[in-house]
Amino acid sequence: MIFSIRKWMAGIVIAVSVLLPFVVSAQGSAQEAQIKRAVETRFGVKVEGIRKAPFLGLYEIVIGGDEREIVYADEKAGYLFSGNVFEMSSRRNFTQERLNALSAINFDELPLDLAIKQVRGNGKKMVAMFSDPFCPFCRQLDQNLSKLDNVTIYTFLYPILRKDESPEMSSRIWCSPDRSKAYLDLMLRNREPAKVAACNAPVEKWLALGQKLGVRATPVSYVRSGARVIGARFEELQQAMDEPAKAQ
Repeated sequence: MIFSIRKWMAGIVIAVSVLLPFVVSAQGSAQEAQIKRAVETRFGVKVEGIRKAPFLGLYEIVIGGDEREIVYADEKAGYLFSGNVFEMSSRRNFTQERLNALSAINFDELPLDLAIKQVRGNGKKMVAMFSDPFCPFCRQLDQNLSKLDNVTIYTFLYPILRKDESPEMSSRIWCSPDRSKAYLDLMLRNREPAKVAACNAPVEKWLALGQKLGVRATPVSYVRSGARVIGARFEELQQAMDEPAKAQ
């Protein structure tokens, strides 16, 4: 069962003095170990890690499982907080940035033979995108990506939105003579690919890969550095794609 700390706290703040029936007086790693043990015991979850958050004196607690979550505790472990932490001046979402960092991958380990490949210009910038044929936000992102040059785009079909239609449409795209054209015709021009009599599209492999990487919705994109960008946030994705070049 996927654990959600929000279910326990009703989306607000809950006093969890029952987590620690003693006063936490240890510092550093000892204190973190006590918080970890208490959270795991009280909620029956796996804590992947705890660290001092860079704001408000809180401790960041990473909850593992089928869907990773981040919650926060005060330094006395008297309260547990659930939700995203934003910096008002910059509108940065520290919680999502941290989740993205934790979800970073080794781009070179992706099974790119299972993806539809598009190369424009020198193809230097790279992005791998998980897309469902019936995802409107995927179409929005594809529209923006179509404006880029000098990019290589790997599209993993991820048929999860419509139980029967998504796998069927994904198979039609994959089994087309020109997969890239069939995909772009559908996503950019709303032209459906022709039906095929028989095709061994790797639907189960797509689904297994997405589940392994924790992809719960579409679109989800990964750039060359391994960083993940969720949703159709094109400007953020562009910035992430540029970061490796800046570091060279």
